[in-house]
Amino acid sequence: MTAPVPRIVTVRSGLDLPVGEAGEGGPVLVLHGAPGPAGVTPLVDHLAAGHRVLAPTHPGWDGTARPDALDSVAALAATYHDLLDQRELDGVTVVGTSFGGWIAARMAVDDRAGRISRLVLVDAVGPEIPGHRVTLPSGPPSGTRTPAARSGPPARMAAALRAYTGPDMHDPGLLARLPAVTFPVLVIWGADDTVVTPDFGRAYAAAFPSGRFELIPGAGHQPIREEPEAVFTALDRFLAEPAA
Repeated sequence: MTAPVPRIVTVRSGLDLPVGEAGEGGPVLVLHGAPGPAGVTPLVDHLAAGHRVLAPTHPGWDGTARPDALDSVAALAATYHDLLDQRELDGVTVVGTSFGGWIAARMAVDDRAGRISRLVLVDAVGPEIPGHRVTLPSGPPSGTRTPAARSGPPARMAAALRAYTGPDMHDPGLLARLPAVTFPVLVIWGADDTVVTPDFGRAYAAAFPSGRFELIPGAGHQPIREEPEAVFTALDRFLAEPAA
């Protein structure tokens, strides 16, 4: 399998964005979570077999600089809209894991150009859902199977995460905006996730008019690493359906 080609894309003056690109076909934008780009490598490799995949590194991760103006999820989502505009991509599927899912959901509600046709959220954070809190792990999550899954983000990436999310790790206005997203949405969730529980995921999915929920048995907060085949089966089935 061909590895993603790393490129530096200047999305606007003063902002150079590392973007891995691989594959051919319908465009897919993959947005990683707090562990960084390595956390979605299996997903990028799988999707590149039949799609054109763009996998950016969020500013502040893997040694990249985070400009002061990038101080919110909304600002980061706008950056990725600029990336889609620059590449003139339409009919884009946006896939986000955990924190990347928050960015993906914000992109969906802000998609004024209509470039997005599908949304996939994997154990995503973002909205404030009454009765459900994000519980960050105090140590390595149980059941992890790889060093990448066991290691948390280094201090610099943790600082970047906090700069984007703020101390509360949610957007109190996001949930009310999700019903405006009319294209198909797939919400994939690890059945054993303790960071954001399956009930949080079910409420997330239910907020979208065309949302569906897929539970992955035996997986926690990183089902792409823990039960990849089950995730890929659900994802491939969803992507094979006609987009709205």
